[in-house]
Amino acid sequence: MSRSWLRTAAIVACLGVGGCADGAKIVQQHDAGGVVIYPFKEEQGPMLSSFRKDALDLMKEKCRGGSYSIVREGETKGRTRVVSPLDGAQELVEERRWGIQFECK
Repeated sequence: MSRSWLRTAAIVACLGVGGCADGAKIVQQHDAGGVVIYPFKEEQGPMLSSFRKDALDLMKEKCRGGSYSIVREGETKGRTRVVSPLDGAQELVEERRWGIQFECK
């Protein structure tokens, strides 16, 4: 029973923190810039996602002076994962992702 309770608590905590989605990360980089992606929820949109700030911070960190320009941005390939809610049934959850291509100044 204890193990079941821990599993349930982990699932609930995971869902509360953004659906267990990966945060912002740099997926391509070169000396003068790169591409960063982050997940977003449809009802919130990519501009209001809490991960956007993380993505902008990664870009500042990559561009040591903190100065960069966005070349282009838009929705990129997401992923679909299987979630097992508390009742035991499985459902597919589509995670949407936003990409930002940037160049350091």
